[in-house]
Amino acid sequence: MKTLYDVQQLLKRFGIIVYVGSRIADIEMMAIEIDQLHRSRLIDDETYQIAKLILRREHRYEEEKQNQES
Repeated sequence: MKTLYDVQQLLKRFGIIVYVGSRIADIEMMAIEIDQLHRSRLIDDETYQIAKLILRREHRYEEEKQNQES
């Protein structure tokens, strides 16, 4: 797992499709869903950590992009 798309595919395996409309909001909702899957023991620790790192990286990238636009 290396990209946001990979995280989306992981969530999709569990029937979870996230689309809020805002990319940052989508990333935040995906993080919540990943937390729930981990708490429910549906994904292992390594998968959880990798997914959270990817989501943090993408969230930071989107925030920087928004700050540069304003």
